[in-house]
Amino acid sequence: MATTTDEKTIHLIIERQKDPDSEPYKEEFSIPYRSNMNVISALMSIQENPVNKSGEKTIPVQWEMSCLEEVCGICSMVINDVPRQACSTLIDELEQPIRLQPMRTFPVIRDLIIDRESMFDSLKQVKAWIPIDGTYDIGPGPRMNEKKRLMAYELSKCFTCGVCLEACPNVNDKNEFMGPFVFPQVRLKNAHPTGEMNSDERIDSFMEEGGLQGCSNSQNCVQVCPKGIPITTSIGAVNREATLQSFKSFFGSDHY
Repeated sequence: MATTTDEKTIHLIIERQKDPDSEPYKEEFSIPYRSNMNVISALMSIQENPVNKSGEKTIPVQWEMSCLEEVCGICSMVINDVPRQACSTLIDELEQPIRLQPMRTFPVIRDLIIDRESMFDSLKQVKAWIPIDGTYDIGPGPRMNEKKRLMAYELSKCFTCGVCLEACPNVNDKNEFMGPFVFPQVRLKNAHPTGEMNSDERIDSFMEEGGLQGCSNSQNCVQVCPKGIPITTSIGAVNREATLQSFKSFFGSDHY
């Protein structure tokens, strides 16, 4: 769209991969421009007519999508070197050529499709749930004050999209760091009137391999989070809880 001849086309360079064991390669596409397009609509245009920039028929690009409104998180990818959601990224806001890559912090299944299972394994490790078995009616739980409720609501916006892990320099194959998204989830569950009964257990699990010690506070995570979740604030809060718990464990406590 920068020149007269190209003003009605979109130039994309997509990093592709046939399967988890294949070598990645790049393929270029030129598609018709339409106003108000997002990256998903550009990929759908390629799917409708899978012909690359050289005019050769090719295999349609594979990616994932569901909600198309920044809720499901499965369309996460690296767009012009920034991890973000394809559904909310508008073509008009991007510099061309537009470069699409899978988030390689995660195993690549095919093309732009990744496996985010490690995120859910991390949530299991820190016990990011409220333990209510639901087998009988125990009545309403304690009320949460308004200030805490507002804080908890912001933390609850996380939809495990994975972009904070892609942006974090400490999430790599050289260590076991679970990633920045875990901090707000531990804080959220510990703030819950019922969940706080198991807060010590969560903090203990987060002090194990892959937890607190893996964060270097680079703050890349908060810059890319599509929901604006207060990740760095949560990192400080959870670190404070862990410090207090360490003292409790070492010196003993009537509440421990």
